[in-house]
Amino acid sequence: MKKQSYEKQLAGWTLLLLGIAVGAVAVALKRWTLVFLGAATVLLVPWTVVLGLTLPADTEVRHWSLAWTGLDVLMAAGCAATLLLGLRGRPAARLTASATAAVAVLDAWFDITTAQAGSGLTQALACAVGEAALACVCVFLAVTDRRSRT
Repeated sequence: MKKQSYEKQLAGWTLLLLGIAVGAVAVALKRWTLVFLGAATVLLVPWTVVLGLTLPADTEVRHWSLAWTGLDVLMAAGCAATLLLGLRGRPAARLTASATAAVAVLDAWFDITTAQAGSGLTQALACAVGEAALACVCVFLAVTDRRSRT
């Protein structure tokens, strides 16, 4: 076995130390990200109370149809992205499935909370059942590892 040159050994050790440093930064970054999420959780509680006390009970909205169709387009795009990534066996399908589940729940929430009593609410509840089913399928896809199945 040949003896490695000093330069190759130095390069190897440098890469090892660089890898350790990157790993340490990643761990620290993850911790700070979790600290940020904890702070956001705490700060969102009083903010939600303030909104609940100060927002008007009703309001006139511009671009109402654009907001609703945009949400549905986002949900359809999430379904399509999850489908394509899933068919290709890409792990990123789990991420798009998670996002699509969140959009479906959000859509159901707004359908129900903005519906007028009567047939509008009945229609919103029926749509919410379908959106909840979509969210459940997406969560299933997001939390199961399909690669291990044959």
